Amino acid sequence: MEEIGRGKRANRVFTLDDVAIVPSRRTRGIEQINLAWRIDAMSFQFPLIAAPMDSVMSPATAIEFGRLGGLGVLNLEGLWTRYEDPAPLLDELAGIPDQATATRRMQQIYAEPVKPELITARMTQIRDAGVPVAGSLSPQNARRYGDVVVDANPDFFVIRGTAVSAEHVSDVAAPLNLKKFIYELDVPVIVGGCATYQTALHLMRTGAAGVLVGFGGAATSTTRQVLGIEVPMATAIAEVAEARRDYLDESGGRYVHVIADGSIGRSGDLAKALACGADAAMIGVPLARASQAPGKGYHWGAEAWHDELPRGRRVHFDPVGTMEQILLGPSTLPDGTMNIVGALRRALASCGYTEVKEFQRIELVIR
Repeated sequence: MEEIGRGKRANRVFTLDDVAIVPSRRTRGIEQINLAWRIDAMSFQFPLIAAPMDSVMSPATAIEFGRLGGLGVLNLEGLWTRYEDPAPLLDELAGIPDQATATRRMQQIYAEPVKPELITARMTQIRDAGVPVAGSLSPQNARRYGDVVVDANPDFFVIRGTAVSAEHVSDVAAPLNLKKFIYELDVPVIVGGCATYQTALHLMRTGAAGVLVGFGGAATSTTRQVLGIEVPMATAIAEVAEARRDYLDESGGRYVHVIADGSIGRSGDLAKALACGADAAMIGVPLARASQAPGKGYHWGAEAWHDELPRGRRVHFDPVGTMEQILLGPSTLPDGTMNIVGALRRALASCGYTEVKEFQRIELVIR
């Protein structure tokens, strides 16, 4: 704890940029590294989830991400469930360079209501491609469209918001009881974001298969400027990882996966997030650099189109290669934006660990 003044004390916290990984005495051959990730009954070739953001995930890119070995999550409140063909709208947004004009236009475009039949159609399209199916709703709409999602038979249901708690109090709307809601679902649920030990413990007690750490959309979010709320990811991941350990004892062996969500723009960030205790990571920025990204170089999250208080922005990235090159290489750039899975494999090999679970024990230093 540090004193801000006579009347206030605060914990010192750390971002992923503040920490660094210390190699151990042993190194390993790259062929010995196993990055396979298993959550609930599903196995993936690497511990990455594609963020449910319209700028990176369409049905086509979710299918491609799944084909490559990860889990693509479609935003079920996005353009693909509001419009039969959102391609012209995505083209229009890509042609608006001004931030304020783009925000106003997004508010107009996203005012179109979500259509339940499109939720079913999009998830069926992904299912028919033979890859894992996952869709995301905000806590506000989870009850409203939850039955539609479950009827579409997804492999995972993601409940993702800026800040999610197990108990929401309101005098206007009936709150979503996450514990009751998740218990009644016959689908594994990943829920978040959260940033503290206590909140994570409450979310784990709801029966979730995974907990998202962070508020998501770090590059596109202006939550820090608008609300004064910010998540230092290294500290947040370590806090939630401790909650995972204590809940494992409390529940008699039930393991809840910790998934870093935000501040992961390059492969080095991914390695440090796992070293802090995450089991996997949800990524958006790396995929926004893909040539197939629906945002055509622009990247934004759900906060960007809020009808009264937008707290997100569009950011622009120059495409660096295909989604396959960004995930699996080969890389033509030395900055950690391509072949991020290969870079993670190399990080484990350089530190002498063969699996992510072991890598979580690696020594860290503060820069």
